[in-house]
Amino acid sequence: MFPAIEIFGRQIGLYGIMAVLGFAACFFVGSRLIRRFDIDIYDFALTMIAAGIGMAVGASALYAATNYRVLLYGFSHFSKIGWNGLWRCISAAFGGFVFYGGFIGAGVAILIYTKFAKSVTPHRDRLLDIYAVLVPLFHTFGRIGCFLGGCCYGIESSFGFTVHGNTFNPSVNGVNRFPIQLVESGCNLLIFLFLLYFFYRGIMQSRLIYIYILIYSVVRFTDEFFRGDIHRGMLFGLSTSQWISIALFLFALVMLPIKSKKLKNSP
Repeated sequence: MFPAIEIFGRQIGLYGIMAVLGFAACFFVGSRLIRRFDIDIYDFALTMIAAGIGMAVGASALYAATNYRVLLYGFSHFSKIGWNGLWRCISAAFGGFVFYGGFIGAGVAILIYTKFAKSVTPHRDRLLDIYAVLVPLFHTFGRIGCFLGGCCYGIESSFGFTVHGNTFNPSVNGVNRFPIQLVESGCNLLIFLFLLYFFYRGIMQSRLIYIYILIYSVVRFTDEFFRGDIHRGMLFGLSTSQWISIALFLFALVMLPIKSKKLKNSP
């Protein structure tokens, strides 16, 4: 794992670099997918920006929710730690990202933007289809970034990688761990190719977002058992992401036939 590289005397985190590459790949692919629906590139770019903002807010907010004890400590001990201590607690609580928060946040942002931007309102379902295709593509790059940075690491295992000298995440050092980040990256790449095929074939049109949720929630629920990091929140033996996976799976299972019936009855 190589958490950072030095450029002109400054350390640049490889997770951030992979995220930028993922965003660029999504824009490149998305700019070609929109041609099937005659969506303006300017409208698509603004939709991507809205999704990016929603993703950042949602991912950070859910991370803070899983670390609420840090926030509670900061506010309840304010008289002792003062403003500096409180700020450190807030920074720590919001100092990471959770994928599901980003996914939901970006989806909500797209829905809001397409509601008020009249030029793209008629293309809402198409843009959600494109979003469903692009999410696993972005996630493919993101999980490689996780592997390089040393976060979201796997359980102790005889098969895997042993890291030394990772100053970003010292807890990963010296322990041979299963490379769950790379496994999930590969799964996301397969999901991307699968949904891309559906998109071009016109299969499950206007419903790809539900297909994505059904597939990925199963993948995520499973691979959480191979995660070894402790900063994810646990409830009744399952992680926060596993509970969200269950909720999203049930949501998609209900919404898919409803959306299909609505499309069938539409003129």
